[in-house]
Amino acid sequence: MLLFYPPSEELDGIESFWRDHYEYLKEHGYTLRDRYRPGWVPSWIKDPSKKASKCEDSLAQRFAQVLDATRADGTVVIIKDIKLNSGFVREDIPVGKYFSSPGLAADPRNHCVPILDVIDPPSGSNRAFLVMPWLFSVMDPPFETVGEAIDFFRQIFEGLAFMHENNVAHGDCKWNNFMADAASLFSSPPHPAYPYIRRDFRGKASVTGSRTRTPIRYFLIDFNLSMFCPPQDAPHLRQPPWGGDRSVPEFSLPDKPPCEIYAVDIYCTGNFIRKFFTRGDDHHKAKQGFDFMRELINDMTNPDPLKRPPMTEVVSRFDVLIQRLDDKALRSPYLEVGQELRGMDLWKHRFKHWIYRLRGFPAIPGYVPPRS
Repeated sequence: MLLFYPPSEELDGIESFWRDHYEYLKEHGYTLRDRYRPGWVPSWIKDPSKKASKCEDSLAQRFAQVLDATRADGTVVIIKDIKLNSGFVREDIPVGKYFSSPGLAADPRNHCVPILDVIDPPSGSNRAFLVMPWLFSVMDPPFETVGEAIDFFRQIFEGLAFMHENNVAHGDCKWNNFMADAASLFSSPPHPAYPYIRRDFRGKASVTGSRTRTPIRYFLIDFNLSMFCPPQDAPHLRQPPWGGDRSVPEFSLPDKPPCEIYAVDIYCTGNFIRKFFTRGDDHHKAKQGFDFMRELINDMTNPDPLKRPPMTEVVSRFDVLIQRLDDKALRSPYLEVGQELRGMDLWKHRFKHWIYRLRGFPAIPGYVPPRS
C-alpha cells in the first residue's frame, strides 16, 4: 500500500534524478508528470487560491527506481531505472527481453511482465531505462471471493513454472513482485502514485468492477536477481542470502553453502501464500477457505530443499485440488479467519455472485479445467 506524504515544494534527491532525465525520456516518447519538468514551480505557489493537497503535482515519488510516465499515445507506463556496471550482474534487461520475445510472449502461461521498450543510456551515462505496463498491487483492491484468490495462485504458479521450464529462476519471489493488471476494476483510472484517488484528481478512485466478471492477469516482475540456468549446468547454485525473503531455511545453515536457486523460488512463493493466506503471521491474518492448500504449501516450504516439489508438480497438484472445490466454496466471500459478513452485506454478496453464476461467469475467473 502506498502512503500519502505531505505536499513538498522541493524535489528530493530521488526525484531530482527523474527531473534530470525528463527531456531525454521525452525525446524517446515518454513524458513524466509535470512535477519533474525542469523549472517546475508548484501549482499551488503559482496560484495561492489552490490547496496543495488538491494539486496533482503535490504527489512526490518515494520509490527511487521506478516512476510512471505517459507514452505518446496516452498510455500510462512505468519506467524503471537500471544502473549498468553496478558491481554485480543485473538480469532485468536480458531476462525481460527474453520473455518478451515473440515465441515466449505468445504463450498464455507466460506471466512475466512484458518489456515494452528499452531506452539506452544517455551519452556518458550508465543508466538505462525499462518501460513496462502500469500494474497494481495484487490485494488492492481486495479479492471478493475465494475463487478470485485461487485464480491469482493459479496464475503465479503457472508463471513461475513457465520461467523454470524455460531455464530461468526468478530469484526474488516476494509479495510485491507479484502484480495485477487491475485497471479494469476502476470506474476512472487511479493515480499511479496514489491509487486511492483518481488520476485526474477529481475525487476518490472507485472500484466498480469485479475480477469474477472481468478476469485480470497477474504478473511476476523485477528480474534484477533472476538467473539463467542452462540444463547442462545443473545444479544451479547461488551463494546466500539474496532477495526479500530471508527466512529461507538453507540461508541459515552453518557456513552458508551455495543454495539451489529453483528450490529457493519454490520456498519463497509458498511462504508468501503461507504468510498472507493459509497461516498468517504477526502482520497478516490467515484467510478463510484455503485449508485445502496446506499440504501443498507445507511441501513447497519444506526445510529440506530436495523435498520441495518442482513447479510443474505444484501446478498439476493445484489443479487437482481446486477441481475438488464446489461452487459454494469458491464463491464464498474472501474474509480473514474469524471475520464474517452479516445482514445486508452478506445478502449483497450472495445476490451479486448468484447473478454472476446465472450469467455463466466461472467461480474461478477465466479458469478452464484441464482435459482428462
